[in-house]
Amino acid sequence: MLIGPWLVRRLGPSGSMALAAGAGVLRWTVAAFTTSLGLLACIQPLHGLTFALFHLAAIQLIVAVAPVRLAATAQAIYGTLCVGLAIALLTFASGLLYARAGGETFLLMAALCLLALPICAGLRVHGDPAAA
Repeated sequence: MLIGPWLVRRLGPSGSMALAAGAGVLRWTVAAFTTSLGLLACIQPLHGLTFALFHLAAIQLIVAVAPVRLAATAQAIYGTLCVGLAIALLTFASGLLYARAGGETFLLMAALCLLALPICAGLRVHGDPAAA
C-alpha cells in the first residue's frame, strides 16, 4: 500500500511486473525447498510484490493502453479472466499437483513467474509509458 504506487511510478508498469515476477521466482523456489518457519516467514512478504504490485502495474498498464471509452471493460476483463479465473484454475491445479508432488509443486509456480519475465519486457515496447 505504501511502496507499491511509488514502485509503479518509478519502474513503470512493465518494470513493476518484471519485479513482481522476479519476486515470484524467488518466493516459490524457496518455498519448494524448505519447511523452515523462519525462511517461510522471510519470503512471505514477497507476496506483496508477487500479487499486489503486479495488480497495481496491470491496472496502470490498462490505463495507459486502453482507450478511455474501453477502460472499464478492459479492467473488468482483467479482473474476471486474469485475476479470477486464472487464480481459481491455478489454485485447483496446484492442489492436485501438491497432493502428488508435495513442495516441489512450487517449482511450477516459479517456472510460471520465470516465463512471465520476457512478456514483461515485451510490454515495455508495446505500451509502457516508461519506454517513451
